[in-house]
Amino acid sequence: MIAGLVIIFFVFAGLYADVLWFDQLGFLSVLTTQWFAGAGLFVIGFVAMAVPVWVSIQIAYRLRPVYAKLNSQLDRYQQVIEPLRRLAMFGIPALLGLFAGVAAATRWQVVLMWLNRTETGRVDPQFKFDISFYLFDLPFFQSVLGFASAVVLISALVAAATSYLYGSIRVSGREVIVSKAARVQIAVTASLYLLLQAASIWLEQYSTLTNANDLITGAGYTDVNATIPGRAILAGIAAVVAILFLVTAVVGRWRLPIVGTALLIVSSLLVGSLYPWVVQRFQVDPSAKTLEEPYIQRNIDLTRDAYGLADIEEIPYNASTTAEPGALRADAETTANIRILDPALVSDAFSQLEQFKQYYQFPQNLDVDRYTIDGKSQDTVVTVRDLKLEGLNAGNTWVNSTVVYTHGYGVVAAYGNQRSADGQPVFLESGIPTTGSLPEYEPRIYFGETSPPYSIVGAPEGSKPVELDYPSGTDGAQQTYTTFTGDGGPKLDNAFNKLIYALKFQSEQIFLANAVNEKSQILYDRDPVTRVQKVAPYLTLDSDAYPSVVDGKVKWIVDGYTTSASYPYSTSVGLSDAIADTETPPQPFALDQINYMRNSVKATVDAYDGSVTLYAWDDEDPLLKTWQKIFPTTIKPMTEMSGDLMSHVRYPADLFKVQRKVLGKYHVTDPGSFYSVDDAWTTPNDPVSPSTNTTLQPPYYLTMQVPGQESPSFSLYSTFIPDASGATSRNVLTGYLAVDADAGSTDGKRSEGYGKLRLLNLPEDVTVPGPGQVQAKFNADPTVSTQLNLLKQGQSKVLNGNLLTLPVGGGLLYVQPVYVQSTGETSYPLLQKVLVAFGDQIAFEDTLDKALDVLFGGDSGANAGDTSVPPSETPVEGEAPAEGDTTPSTSTGDPATDAQLKSLLAEAKIAVTDKQAALTTGDFTAYGAADKKLNDAVAKMLVLLDQ
Repeated sequence: MIAGLVIIFFVFAGLYADVLWFDQLGFLSVLTTQWFAGAGLFVIGFVAMAVPVWVSIQIAYRLRPVYAKLNSQLDRYQQVIEPLRRLAMFGIPALLGLFAGVAAATRWQVVLMWLNRTETGRVDPQFKFDISFYLFDLPFFQSVLGFASAVVLISALVAAATSYLYGSIRVSGREVIVSKAARVQIAVTASLYLLLQAASIWLEQYSTLTNANDLITGAGYTDVNATIPGRAILAGIAAVVAILFLVTAVVGRWRLPIVGTALLIVSSLLVGSLYPWVVQRFQVDPSAKTLEEPYIQRNIDLTRDAYGLADIEEIPYNASTTAEPGALRADAETTANIRILDPALVSDAFSQLEQFKQYYQFPQNLDVDRYTIDGKSQDTVVTVRDLKLEGLNAGNTWVNSTVVYTHGYGVVAAYGNQRSADGQPVFLESGIPTTGSLPEYEPRIYFGETSPPYSIVGAPEGSKPVELDYPSGTDGAQQTYTTFTGDGGPKLDNAFNKLIYALKFQSEQIFLANAVNEKSQILYDRDPVTRVQKVAPYLTLDSDAYPSVVDGKVKWIVDGYTTSASYPYSTSVGLSDAIADTETPPQPFALDQINYMRNSVKATVDAYDGSVTLYAWDDEDPLLKTWQKIFPTTIKPMTEMSGDLMSHVRYPADLFKVQRKVLGKYHVTDPGSFYSVDDAWTTPNDPVSPSTNTTLQPPYYLTMQVPGQESPSFSLYSTFIPDASGATSRNVLTGYLAVDADAGSTDGKRSEGYGKLRLLNLPEDVTVPGPGQVQAKFNADPTVSTQLNLLKQGQSKVLNGNLLTLPVGGGLLYVQPVYVQSTGETSYPLLQKVLVAFGDQIAFEDTLDKALDVLFGGDSGANAGDTSVPPSETPVEGEAPAEGDTTPSTSTGDPATDAQLKSLLAEAKIAVTDKQAALTTGDFTAYGAADKKLNDAVAKMLVLLDQ
């Protein structure tokens, strides 16, 4: 009893902690709705299973023959079972009911969605039902029939076992003797089971619209003309056989139901399998392209509708491959915003320049956002300075990790299109305390992606602050402390709550520590995605939450999707597989097939107090409307979104990845071409991924003007190449997909262009190199290789950044930043060069602006964002330029000599970088070697200049 009470209290502690957490966040109704729905379904499932099983056992036992002659073995069985008979008669139904109740409780979403279903206003092309029938009704009916069939089948089995044990069913030689009572019970049970199977077979007609075949998802010619009619016939036969079993219960003859059952089996083979095979093999296969045409068209139309692709604008793009002087003049705004900072490579640079203390950290992949700076929209690479308790080392005690180190500090943002003279990011927001171009905001990050499992914050007014806020002083040796004043977690203002959380987190310190007082709050489940998932369990969340400064606060923005696998005629995709690329690793054993997806909710999580707000982004989505009926007070209308928040909302990457996956095949709208698979596309592999483990190239956020747009906007894009493999594969561009990702900045109103998808179709007679070809050309070019080898000297390594593709200059421009990173624990990548390509021409220069000019015949016609970056010929250490000069002159009039000077200058620059790195790490051996290289390079330059 004591052990049982302890277990019950632990379970109660977990449940009560959930109540406190949801109540503090304002979403208690979400928890209670789940609990009440689950509890109600548990009771229904328990009763629906236990009662029929108990009744079956009781009937079989009470109507047993009194003087049945049993064999010796059954006599022994009865002797063993008889002392436990009463317990078994109640225990078996109760145990089965327990399992059934748990199974039923897990289906609470299906039941609640059916009870609150919303019509879509669109009908399927086969049965003319509203599509809501397939989204809500059909899954519910199939679940009910499956559960009922299991109940009846188990009831029949326990009845037969009881009847056999007590002599109602006897085997005498080759004869089976069944008593009248057992006959009636078995016949009625069999009749009920067959009636349920008849209903299930009838519903299978409608399931053909969501089943996949070799060609499409949905009912094809064979399904419509053979399978669906066959299902209706089999359902009728099953119903007739069920009636025959009822007749047997009355007349006592088994011949009719046995014959009927045999007929049902034979019919299922003939009508359900053989006839559809014959139709497919001898009628459809010889003329499949013609006969399947209307059904392929259904699949194309409804697949594009299910994934939000029905209104995509397809634009023929006769891409030029010749780089003419001045070609970028019409794309000056796009060129000025080209991002040369790779968010996947500069995390180490952010860490070395902005981490400050070992207990801070930045994520490996940073985010791309945009801010209005000096009246102009500016693409930025942004992140937050979050906690890293492992950095405390020996100081990672319970008090430090729970009470002192409670939060991160500040947003760090860098210009996406700029870099400093030595290749570092140019920050527009940095430092501790934070300074820069962003508006004033609350910098403390109590809720982040790497926040501690739990922290205890808050204190009575007037008490000494104990939470470390940030290091201060010129050397960071001083510490500034603060006290959390928000409402971020359940209160620990009484002994009972302390005990509850001491049990939840298995830490007696929560109950005993003096630092826990009547004003304390416990913060946990702090990852923004986790918080949104708990308050909105019906949403599928985007894999990337990103921070933005919104209305004076740091808000995490999380995209939520409503998904389904029951949309008729829509092809399903594996969600985890579709979003996997270089930045999103694949998920093993993922079971997330979907065939419908909408970005229905935009969620925000306040980084200071953890408050979660859900906004209805797609108020026409029938799934969201249904969930709003179930949880009526949890989702706010889009009209309540501020203009500042709207300006940071973006088109979600995971939805875009799924759409590009679907469009690889479904950009083809002609059924004949679709059947022939003569124009299938795929996403190219990321050219910077290792050849031993290739990954797809991720989509990239850029501010640019796509053909069809009147002005540049914040966009998300991806490219397509032919879907082929082996010797037939060609890494040439066939399509360019872009979506307007800018929602505007008006309170509660989305911009008209947001979400507009544009697909540029490239001509087949013009060969535009794909990312793989361009990367290979970069790597094979002799001039580029020579300069890269110079950059690699001194044990430095060269890192190729993201290869961007932009539709400018009448063609497609490739831009790739090149980083150099020296060896050493504190080294970080520095942006040193930029590769560009247009058609078959390439250029490799110190700045994007210069590279574009070289690429386009000396003058591209537009300026890039890094025009102010000095060229690589900066004064080396110890040298000063002549008075009035900003850079030394290195031109001798001899092209060969100038080329040698340029190489030596690059070598000198690397030596300077290596010296600085060696000095930072205290490696004086490496410092001496770098200094010698620098002196040698300078001496050679002096000889060339005759000085």
